[in-house]
Amino acid sequence: MTSSYTISELAAEFNVTTRTIRFYEEKGLLNPAREGNRRIYGPADRTRLRLILRGKRLGFSLDESAEIVLMYGSAGNNRRQLEKLVSGIREKQIGLKQQQEDLAVMLADLKDAERKCLEAMDELDQKSTARAGNN
Repeated sequence: MTSSYTISELAAEFNVTTRTIRFYEEKGLLNPAREGNRRIYGPADRTRLRLILRGKRLGFSLDESAEIVLMYGSAGNNRRQLEKLVSGIREKQIGLKQQQEDLAVMLADLKDAERKCLEAMDELDQKSTARAGNN
C-alpha cells in the first residue's frame, strides 16, 4: 500500500473530481501535506475520503459524514465512531421505510386515479358511439 497519494491519484481511485477532493479539504475533512503547490495525501486522508464517499452513498449529509469521519483516528478504539454510524444507519433505514410506505400509497392512488380516468373515457366513448348511432 502506498504511503502517499497525489490529488489526481485519489480522484482516479475513487472516481471523483479533484475539485471534490479540494472541497472536502476546504471543509477540514482532508489535511494533505504540501510540497510547494502539490498536495500530498497520506493513508489517513485516503481512509477519510473513502468514509466520506461511503457516507454519501448511504444517504448521509456531508455534516453527518463529517461528524463520523472526524472521529476517525481518535485515541482508543473506534467504538464511538461505530456507534454513531450504527445510529445514523438506523435513522436512514427508518426514513427509507417511511418513504417506501409513502410511495406505495402514492402508487395505489395513481393506479386508482388512472382506473377512474379510463372508466370515464370508456363512458364518453360509449355515449359518443350511441349518439352517432342515433343520427
